[in-house]
Amino acid sequence: MRVSKLFKRELANIFLHELDFPDGTFVTILDVEVSPNLQQAKVYITITPVERSKQVFLILKRNIFAIQQNLNKRLKMRPTPKISWVQGDYASRAQRIEELLEQIEKNK
Repeated sequence: MRVSKLFKRELANIFLHELDFPDGTFVTILDVEVSPNLQQAKVYITITPVERSKQVFLILKRNIFAIQQNLNKRLKMRPTPKISWVQGDYASRAQRIEELLEQIEKNK
């Protein structure tokens, strides 16, 4: 649990200061699950607007080596868990609910 929080905090700092996401795009780290043997880390993220998901995942994929190296330096732990990105669908659900509410409002 403690490793997950530390991993999440450092990854959030990397997202803020090291990566260039498109203007108006918000990438939120929802959760990080680190395996008991510290080999793997699943990073759950949401992307707003949802339409930019592919673009953001491409940026993350292109920069995975730099992100991993940066985490290695910051965390000073061996092994540093290998990252896999998982898209949380909370944002897409929320966006769909907003669209439905707008549609209901228009039909009144």
